[in-house]
Amino acid sequence: MPNTSHTTWLEYCSRELKLATDLLSKRGYTLDPEQPHLSGERFLMQAVTTTSGQKLILFGTSHEGTRVVIKATRDQAGAHEIDHERKCRAFLTKIDFATTVFHTPPELAYFKQAGFTFTINAFIAQPSTFLERPLPQQFHFALTAFKAQEGAHATTFKHRARIRHIYSIREAADYLQSFTDFSHKIQHDIPTHRTVHTLIDDTAYRLSAKLERIEQYGSFLTHTDFVPHNFRITSDGTMYLLDFSSLVFGNKYEGWARFLNFMTLYHPALEQALVAYVRDNRTVEESEALHLMRLYRLGELIRYYAGTLEKSDGNLRTLNEARVQFWSDVLAAELQHQTISPETRTTYQTTRDTLRSQDEQKRQQGLH
Repeated sequence: MPNTSHTTWLEYCSRELKLATDLLSKRGYTLDPEQPHLSGERFLMQAVTTTSGQKLILFGTSHEGTRVVIKATRDQAGAHEIDHERKCRAFLTKIDFATTVFHTPPELAYFKQAGFTFTINAFIAQPSTFLERPLPQQFHFALTAFKAQEGAHATTFKHRARIRHIYSIREAADYLQSFTDFSHKIQHDIPTHRTVHTLIDDTAYRLSAKLERIEQYGSFLTHTDFVPHNFRITSDGTMYLLDFSSLVFGNKYEGWARFLNFMTLYHPALEQALVAYVRDNRTVEESEALHLMRLYRLGELIRYYAGTLEKSDGNLRTLNEARVQFWSDVLAAELQHQTISPETRTTYQTTRDTLRSQDEQKRQQGLH
């Protein structure tokens, strides 16, 4: 059975890329012959809890020779995401309770033409990927970034009134409702996976019993997709945030949770170092809040991969089934305040590397 979602995405990219190329050429931008962010599993990617739409993410060069990253879309939701991200970035530099401003790639152009919305930013070069850096450097940059986010705390009604028209504000009840939605979607997408359903039910009970703890650390700026492909670190140690559309005000450990769950797979030593930092330097209540947010984000991961199964076939479907199982294993361990075994991680990584397409392997190169 052909994968119609993949076919539809390829047709979309071919059509939109041709039109965008012509428009950009007239403005002095030349696109690279190969565009890795249009291939592989890119067609599956859809945000679960933040604004998202169809758009092209392109690499190119200006007529002056400057390397650039271009976002282009004719999709209404994609255009809204681009505009929302620009508002978030601009507003963050102005709010008086944000003690640290994130570095941002210079915006070189923003325009709408022929139904397209374009934003063009300077490409930020980095001497090495985040995961190639030594563990102490990784720890330093990650902790610095989390502390910077915590510096923006909407503590008063005035603050909340100023941010509400720009940023999403998540309260404890919102997290619980989102998790309920995850649960319903998981039951729909994988109706026979009773073990996963039980894990999700247990997690929902844990979250509902600890709403006060979740609310206790609310109203902080947090980046819901804070992982290495969304920031870059230059040779002088400056960290540039690439994605501003995932900034929200919510539990301050939501961004931590996304990062730590990512490192469970890619760098468990960094994961454990950051968990130990919170345990040793902050209150027991904060460690509990981090645990609760990790449970929440693991449920979101399982919901995401369960939702990809109907869009996948062949090796990709087998891989996504393995992803559902792997993240369920991680959730089961986290519910017990434990970590998965190295064997579980290695077995999954071997399966993933065997089943990934060549296009996806190429897309992943240098991503983290």
